[in-house]
This record gives sequence, C-alpha cells and structure tokens, in this order.
Amino acid sequence: MKFCLVVLLLLSAFLCAQQQQTARPRILGVPHAAFRVHDIAASRQFYKDLLGFSEPFSIKAADGKLIMTFIKVNDRQYIELSPEAKPDEPRFIHLALETDDAEALRLYVKSKGFDASEKPASKGRIGNIGTGLVDPDGNHIDVTQYDAAGESIKDVGKDMPDTRIAKRMLHVGFHVSKPETAHFYIDVLGFREFWRGTVDGKQAAYSNLMVPEGCDYVEFMLAPLPSTPAQLGGMFHIALEVGDMGAAIAKLNANPARQEYKRPIEVHVGRNHRRQSNLYDPDGTRIELMEDHTVDGLPSPMTILPMFPAVK
Repeated sequence: MKFCLVVLLLLSAFLCAQQQQTARPRILGVPHAAFRVHDIAASRQFYKDLLGFSEPFSIKAADGKLIMTFIKVNDRQYIELSPEAKPDEPRFIHLALETDDAEALRLYVKSKGFDASEKPASKGRIGNIGTGLVDPDGNHIDVTQYDAAGESIKDVGKDMPDTRIAKRMLHVGFHVSKPETAHFYIDVLGFREFWRGTVDGKQAAYSNLMVPEGCDYVEFMLAPLPSTPAQLGGMFHIALEVGDMGAAIAKLNANPARQEYKRPIEVHVGRNHRRQSNLYDPDGTRIELMEDHTVDGLPSPMTILPMFPAVK
C-alpha cells in the first residue's frame, strides 16, 4: 500500500511538473505590426504628418543607415517601418503578440509541434525580450515581452501627441487559408473568435479573434491570396479605433498634410455595422479607421458559415 501511495505521489508530481512546463503563458495584446517601405520620408509624412503619430526611436546601422523606425500609437502599441531591400518585397513583415514570458511561450509552442525559433528568447535592439513564431500559413509572429530597461517602457507616458488620429491599434489583418492556422491561434494560443463575416453569403470572408488575456485582436482574411501589390496591401492591414468617425475625418481634412494625400477619404458602414474609412500609406498598405461602436447600437451581425470550405 505504501509503495502504491509513493508511486501515485511521484506520478502526480511528474504530471504536475509536465503541466507546468507546457503551460501557456499569458498573451496580453497585439503590440505592433511591421511593414517594409519604399520611401521612408514619404512614410513619415503619412504616419506622422497626416495621422499625427510620433517617432520616438529608431534603429540604425553603424554607417547611420536606417534599419527600422517605430511609430508610436500608445504606450504598448507601435507600427514598425523598415526600408525595403528591393522593390518587389512583400510590404507585410510580421504581426506581434505581447506576453509576460517570451521564452515560456516559445517552449510552449514548440511542445505543441508548431514552428518556433530554435534560439532562446533574448533582448532585442531596443531592449525588449523577444522570440519568433511562424503560424501554419507562414505568417511570422514577433513575440514581445516588454522589459523595464527597454526603450518602450522608458517612453511610457511620452510621445503621444493630441495630433494622433487614434489612440489604439484595434487589430492586425492577415491572410489565412488553412484550418491548421485556426487551430494554432484558437486551440494552442487560446484566442477567442467573437465575430465572423461574409461578403457573398456563401462562405466566410473574415474572422476576428481576440487575444486570450486582453482586448486586442487579429483579423483572419479568408479570401484567396491576391496577386497584385495593391490587393495585398488591402488584405494585410491594420485597424485604428476612433470614437467618432465624423470628427476623425474632419481632423484629417483640416490637417495641412491632407493636401499631400491625393486619395479620397470616404466613410462606409462595414459588414460588422461599424463606420469605417480606408486610408492607404505610400506603399499601398491599408490603414483602416473603425468606430468603436455599431451604427445602431446593436451587436455586429455574425455569419454562421464555416471558416473554411468543406474538403470534398
């Protein structure tokens, strides 16, 4: 009897230790999205002069050449811009997920059999701790753990001018084509789907999934992957939340930098019944402004169509 009790206690301790080793750390938000740009001066004019954001810090090579710059949305969210190496490179580089333990998340994802960096999480060039993941569709994920000594935390409470068109990055949208990708985000990472939309009433076109321990979300773009740069720029996008679309558009139109933005700025009601307006940066990346409420005050209508077509 004592032998059995000892075995049971050892087995329980082993299982508990294994569970702790493979437990998922918290995923708190979507801290940034990264894009390649052709002309950094034109991009700065769009994001800083027109949209009103600041650029608190950047990374440069030893010769002074820009490697990456950070456009600040709020204390925990940025838009990262990197000069292209060649004109035909995809504009979208990666989305990011914030966690409080980057190394634990790396090990957790590897334990589930998914693609994660072979190197332990480490401090990056602006002092935050990070690692890399890749979802089954090939979308790269920059795992970010804010460090007290990093530039982001040092800049808390700073560089958030009243000129900002929005105070929050609502979501990052990217192409998804595989059920395995939905399994990765929902079952492995713990995302919660809260809305699904359709364009033609025959199949789902969008799926919104919220991070497990926060309010930011990602948007699955479920249509076939387009082939032209303009179409890709519309698919891989970010959304900025505004409280009053009319006031936001008036602010843009009153901005002297509006004269340099040659596209029309139009407002429409999306399939989620929220007012939206699509802007495009100089590289064609869509920056979607979206109100924080529906036009009728009711929940957004949601389709029950499957996320992916049935396999025949």
